[in-house]
Amino acid sequence: MDKRSFIKSLALASATVPISSGSWANWMGKQHSLPNVEAVGDDRYWAAVRDGYKLKPDYINLENGYYNFQPESLLENFISKVRMVNYEASYYMRTVQFDNKKNIAARLAKLAGCAPEELIITRNTTESLDMVIGGLHWKEGDEAVMAEQDYGSMLEMFKLVAKKFGVVNKIVSVPNHPASDEEMVELYAKAITPKTKLLMVSHMVNITGHILPVRKICDMAHEKGVEVMVDGAHAFAHIQYAISDLNCDYYGASLHKWLSTPLGAGILYVKKGNAHKVWPLLAEGERDMDDITRLNHIGTHPVHTDLAIAGAMDYYEKIGAERKEQRLRFLQQYWTSKARKIPRVVVNTPEDPARACGIANVGIEGMKPADLAKQFLDKYHIYTVAIDYANVHGCRICPNIFTTTEELDMLVSALKEMSS
Repeated sequence: MDKRSFIKSLALASATVPISSGSWANWMGKQHSLPNVEAVGDDRYWAAVRDGYKLKPDYINLENGYYNFQPESLLENFISKVRMVNYEASYYMRTVQFDNKKNIAARLAKLAGCAPEELIITRNTTESLDMVIGGLHWKEGDEAVMAEQDYGSMLEMFKLVAKKFGVVNKIVSVPNHPASDEEMVELYAKAITPKTKLLMVSHMVNITGHILPVRKICDMAHEKGVEVMVDGAHAFAHIQYAISDLNCDYYGASLHKWLSTPLGAGILYVKKGNAHKVWPLLAEGERDMDDITRLNHIGTHPVHTDLAIAGAMDYYEKIGAERKEQRLRFLQQYWTSKARKIPRVVVNTPEDPARACGIANVGIEGMKPADLAKQFLDKYHIYTVAIDYANVHGCRICPNIFTTTEELDMLVSALKEMSS
């Protein structure tokens, strides 16, 4: 497809419903009575949301999982926070910055489903979970359990503590298409021994979108006396859950992904009573060892990012957690249900809707993922990311709530052409 034809087709896919009265939020408010089941697959409904984003016309962005960039209203709100902090300067930094951060963290805790004293704001999932991995009181011979499909930064941190403390890392492999929750629980259970100190599990596997039965895995591990740390980078503000219901000990997530905050915002949950078990990333003054804020000291940092989190939560709540999850689940099922029927096309994500939401991974037999991603972009103007490790060989596809079915039809059409 040449660029002129692509731009024309993209324009048709981006067509929006005329909105003559106020902002997208006002329009969404008037449509609030529309049942979720009717809204999720109606591109005309989501056109109002799409209209609030400034989309680059050169390609269809189906890699929203890395950075779920902000709509213009949130971007302007963020810029206003930058201006305000710059205006108040040292006065702001020495007076209200700490109370503001505490208040925003408390609101995040409510959204996450945990107590305010169990959650702090960090800069990303890597910082959150690596702080736990590197901060636990390890001794030589202790064991840690994880999966080869877990995020690379955490796996590298486990390698570091192995070298530093003599920790033994036991790595399992998560199947792309498990038969049951029990299969997944047993996979981790078999890796646990009396020496196991920590088990890491992904809430949603970043390379496939596979949602794991975290509560069942946590319950099993606790019965064996093992603590569990959950990587929730792609789950937070993507699917609905409460951290308190997962029965985990530690939970980390990035807010710049599905909550759409500016870059550099994340959370760390530490179950009440566990904070004293973790050394902070940077030294803090004398503090109650069970005070989670002792883990939150990073020196002077971009506090305007923290302030912008409130606007992102407002945006998320206006759309609605249930409606957003249903929309993302619909979009993924829309294209994967078609792709699974194409000869030589392999979908590396469970077909069961309960085991995935917005993210999926697709490959073509005999084609390297890097070549697939290159053809997607060069020939079809679709931006994705290639994944080629840990039994996953394909491109990760991450639509956003504003992605249209017409755009996903272009994805499926591209797969048909390349696979033939």
